[in-house]
Amino acid sequence: MAVVAFLAPFVLLGIGIIFVAFSGGPGRAREAYLTRGGRFFRFSMVLIYVGLGLAVPALVIAASDQSEGGTPPLQHEQASSQIEEGKLLFRQTCTTCHTLAAANAHGVTGPNLDDLAPLDKQRVLGAIKRGGTGTGRMPPGLLDGADADAVATYVSTVAGQ
Repeated sequence: MAVVAFLAPFVLLGIGIIFVAFSGGPGRAREAYLTRGGRFFRFSMVLIYVGLGLAVPALVIAASDQSEGGTPPLQHEQASSQIEEGKLLFRQTCTTCHTLAAANAHGVTGPNLDDLAPLDKQRVLGAIKRGGTGTGRMPPGLLDGADADAVATYVSTVAGQ
Protein backbone atom coordinates (compact mmCIF):
# COMPACT_ATOMS: atom_id res chain seq x y z
CA MET A 1 0.00 0.00 0.00
CA ALA A 2 2.88 2.34 0.76
CA VAL A 3 4.27 1.72 -2.72
CA VAL A 4 0.98 2.71 -4.31
CA ALA A 5 0.72 5.83 -2.14
CA PHE A 6 4.26 6.76 -3.14
CA LEU A 7 3.68 6.15 -6.86
CA ALA A 8 0.21 7.72 -7.15
CA PRO A 9 1.36 11.38 -7.39
CA PHE A 10 3.90 10.49 -10.06
CA VAL A 11 1.33 8.54 -12.06
CA LEU A 12 -1.13 11.44 -11.88
CA LEU A 13 1.57 13.90 -12.90
CA GLY A 14 2.49 11.65 -15.84
CA ILE A 15 -1.11 11.41 -16.96
CA GLY A 16 -1.38 15.21 -16.79
CA ILE A 17 1.76 15.61 -18.90
CA ILE A 18 0.45 13.08 -21.43
CA PHE A 19 -2.84 14.99 -21.54
CA VAL A 20 -1.04 18.25 -22.32
CA ALA A 21 1.31 16.60 -24.83
CA PHE A 22 -1.42 14.79 -26.77
CA SER A 23 -3.59 17.87 -26.82
CA GLY A 24 -0.98 20.11 -28.46
CA GLY A 25 0.08 22.34 -25.57
CA PRO A 26 -1.54 23.95 -22.55
CA GLY A 27 -4.06 26.03 -24.51
CA ARG A 28 -5.22 23.08 -26.61
CA ALA A 29 -5.27 20.85 -23.52
CA ARG A 30 -7.59 23.29 -21.77
CA GLU A 31 -9.82 23.37 -24.84
CA ALA A 32 -9.80 19.57 -25.14
CA TYR A 33 -10.63 19.25 -21.46
CA LEU A 34 -13.50 21.73 -21.67
CA THR A 35 -14.92 20.31 -24.91
CA ARG A 36 -14.37 16.67 -23.94
CA GLY A 37 -11.52 16.17 -26.48
CA GLY A 38 -11.41 13.93 -29.52
CA ARG A 39 -12.02 10.21 -29.81
CA PHE A 40 -8.33 9.33 -29.94
CA PHE A 41 -7.63 11.20 -26.72
CA ARG A 42 -10.53 9.55 -24.90
CA PHE A 43 -9.47 6.13 -26.16
CA SER A 44 -5.84 6.72 -25.14
CA MET A 45 -6.81 7.86 -21.64
CA VAL A 46 -8.98 4.77 -21.13
CA LEU A 47 -6.11 2.62 -22.39
CA ILE A 48 -3.66 4.32 -19.99
CA TYR A 49 -5.97 3.93 -17.01
CA VAL A 50 -6.73 0.28 -17.76
CA GLY A 51 -3.05 -0.43 -18.44
CA LEU A 52 -1.95 1.19 -15.18
CA GLY A 53 -4.85 -0.36 -13.31
CA LEU A 54 -3.57 -3.78 -14.31
CA ALA A 55 0.18 -3.14 -14.38
CA VAL A 56 0.66 -1.44 -11.00
CA PRO A 57 -1.19 -4.10 -8.94
CA ALA A 58 0.55 -6.85 -10.91
CA LEU A 59 3.95 -5.32 -10.13
CA VAL A 60 3.11 -4.90 -6.45
CA ILE A 61 1.90 -8.50 -6.18
CA ALA A 62 4.95 -9.80 -8.05
CA ALA A 63 7.30 -7.88 -5.74
CA SER A 64 5.69 -9.15 -2.52
CA ASP A 65 7.04 -12.68 -2.60
CA GLN A 66 8.77 -12.54 0.77
CA SER A 67 6.98 -13.25 3.99
CA GLU A 68 6.54 -10.74 6.79
CA GLY A 69 9.84 -10.23 8.55
CA GLY A 70 11.65 -12.37 6.00
CA THR A 71 15.38 -11.92 5.87
CA PRO A 72 17.52 -12.87 2.87
CA PRO A 73 18.47 -16.37 4.04
CA LEU A 74 14.89 -17.21 5.01
CA GLN A 75 12.68 -15.21 2.69
CA HIS A 76 12.48 -17.93 0.04
CA GLU A 77 12.71 -20.92 2.37
CA GLN A 78 10.04 -22.46 4.51
CA ALA A 79 11.02 -21.84 8.12
CA SER A 80 11.00 -24.77 10.50
CA SER A 81 8.32 -24.96 13.15
CA GLN A 82 10.95 -24.25 15.84
CA ILE A 83 12.01 -21.04 14.07
CA GLU A 84 8.37 -19.99 13.61
CA GLU A 85 7.70 -20.69 17.30
CA GLY A 86 10.85 -18.77 18.23
CA LYS A 87 9.74 -15.81 16.13
CA LEU A 88 6.33 -15.79 17.80
CA LEU A 89 7.85 -16.03 21.30
CA PHE A 90 10.43 -13.34 20.47
CA ARG A 91 7.67 -10.99 19.33
CA GLN A 92 5.65 -11.66 22.48
CA THR A 93 8.51 -11.45 24.97
CA CYS A 94 11.46 -9.52 23.58
CA THR A 95 10.40 -6.85 21.06
CA THR A 96 9.66 -4.16 23.62
CA CYS A 97 13.34 -4.06 24.59
CA HIS A 98 15.38 -5.50 21.70
CA THR A 99 15.80 -4.45 18.09
CA LEU A 100 15.80 -7.21 15.48
CA ALA A 101 15.03 -6.42 11.85
CA ALA A 102 13.73 -9.91 11.02
CA ALA A 103 11.01 -9.58 13.67
CA ASN A 104 10.36 -5.92 12.81
CA ALA A 105 11.27 -5.15 16.43
CA HIS A 106 12.46 -1.69 17.46
CA GLY A 107 13.15 -1.92 21.17
CA VAL A 108 14.56 0.97 23.17
CA THR A 109 16.32 -0.44 26.23
CA GLY A 110 18.02 -3.67 25.15
CA PRO A 111 20.83 -4.05 22.64
CA ASN A 112 20.25 -4.21 18.91
CA LEU A 113 20.67 -7.91 18.22
CA ASP A 114 21.51 -7.27 14.57
CA ASP A 115 24.57 -5.31 15.69
CA LEU A 116 25.74 -8.19 17.89
CA ALA A 117 25.61 -10.73 15.05
CA PRO A 118 26.81 -13.30 14.41
CA LEU A 119 25.21 -14.82 17.49
CA ASP A 120 25.49 -18.51 18.24
CA LYS A 121 22.67 -20.37 19.92
CA GLN A 122 24.61 -21.01 23.15
CA ARG A 123 25.34 -17.29 23.59
CA VAL A 124 21.65 -16.44 23.21
CA LEU A 125 20.61 -19.24 25.59
CA GLY A 126 23.13 -17.96 28.15
CA ALA A 127 21.80 -14.42 27.86
CA ILE A 128 18.21 -15.63 28.34
CA LYS A 129 19.21 -17.73 31.38
CA ARG A 130 21.29 -15.11 33.23
CA GLY A 131 19.41 -12.01 32.00
CA GLY A 132 21.57 -10.50 29.25
CA THR A 133 25.05 -9.73 30.53
CA GLY A 134 23.95 -10.15 34.13
CA THR A 135 23.84 -6.43 34.94
CA GLY A 136 20.14 -6.51 35.86
CA ARG A 137 18.79 -4.72 32.79
CA MET A 138 17.17 -7.95 31.53
CA PRO A 139 15.25 -10.21 33.89
CA PRO A 140 16.92 -13.62 34.16
CA GLY A 141 14.98 -16.69 33.05
CA LEU A 142 12.35 -14.85 31.03
CA LEU A 143 11.96 -18.03 29.01
CA ASP A 144 13.03 -21.56 29.82
CA GLY A 145 13.16 -25.02 28.30
CA ALA A 146 11.79 -25.43 24.79
CA ASP A 147 10.67 -21.79 24.62
CA ALA A 148 14.17 -20.49 25.35
CA ASP A 149 15.60 -22.97 22.86
CA ALA A 150 13.15 -21.84 20.14
CA VAL A 151 13.95 -18.15 20.67
CA ALA A 152 17.69 -18.88 20.73
CA THR A 153 17.42 -20.82 17.47
CA TYR A 154 15.42 -18.01 15.86
CA VAL A 155 17.70 -15.18 17.01
CA SER A 156 20.89 -17.02 16.12
CA THR A 157 19.47 -17.78 12.65
CA VAL A 158 18.23 -14.30 11.72
CA ALA A 159 20.30 -11.76 13.68
CA GLY A 160 22.34 -9.52 11.41
CA GLN A 161 20.80 -10.86 8.19
